[in-house]
Amino acid sequence: MADEDEAASVRQVWSALDLPGVIDVHTHFMPKSVMDKVWNYFDSAGPLVGRHWPITYRADESRRVAMLRQFGVRGFTALVYPHKPQMAAWLNQWAAQFARSTPDCLATATFYPEPDAADYVETAIRDGTRVFKAHIQVGRYEPNDPLLDRVWGLIEDAGVPVVIHCGSGPVPGEYTGPEPIRRLLRRYPRLRLIVAHMGMPEYAEFLNICESAAEVRLDTTMAFTPFTDDVMPFPPAQLPRLRDFADRILFGSDFPNIPHRYADAMRWLTELPGIDDTWLRAVFYENAATLFFPSTESSRQ
Repeated sequence: MADEDEAASVRQVWSALDLPGVIDVHTHFMPKSVMDKVWNYFDSAGPLVGRHWPITYRADESRRVAMLRQFGVRGFTALVYPHKPQMAAWLNQWAAQFARSTPDCLATATFYPEPDAADYVETAIRDGTRVFKAHIQVGRYEPNDPLLDRVWGLIEDAGVPVVIHCGSGPVPGEYTGPEPIRRLLRRYPRLRLIVAHMGMPEYAEFLNICESAAEVRLDTTMAFTPFTDDVMPFPPAQLPRLRDFADRILFGSDFPNIPHRYADAMRWLTELPGIDDTWLRAVFYENAATLFFPSTESSRQ
């Protein structure tokens, strides 16, 4: 369980905004064998991480779920992602079972460019997947790979959001950056992409994409934190644009793989220049509620 003082600090942030809790669109739950490997990779400061990255919430699965509930997180994700073929379908099976046993978790799935990708994506959608995860950096694949053509078409038609790590942070990849996403959206303009990490470090470019694509959103994961600002700070000149996209920015934490406290991730957002309570209410809860729970958002369930 979380420290009582920390849980109280998290709850104080959202309760001061008269919210019923928070919705976190960027949390990770994975099979234990996979999560252990992810943590080992972070511990070793592997090349896709680039530097020492302590894991604040290294605990067993049930304890991590209990922590989020103590914080008042009303909805969260189990963002799984493959780094090689013949992995995604197995991760999807695990994530579906996790969602069935964890009702406050949005049923999550993923995919990889491989011949059967469209088949298992179609199955995931039919079985109730609420959000997909695509990790262009770790997966090292071109989002416009022909093997994904039918995948994107199915997801676009179903209107299922995709949390997509496509910015070039923390370390650039061969296919990261805004241009592959621009090409993707020209082909599938109705895709509901949630660009992870505000698109860091190409913040301005991904805000530009939001201007031209009505269904593209951004999540705040790891942005605006001292850990990130040391190497990839959000440009001060772009801060006024955060208000322009108040309805397209969603809170994400990267829990449990964060080098700071959950309460701090929320508090740093409240301290952004020019941000008011209306913006914070939208980002911490209302935007995600509208996207994922449209029938209950008005009653703020």
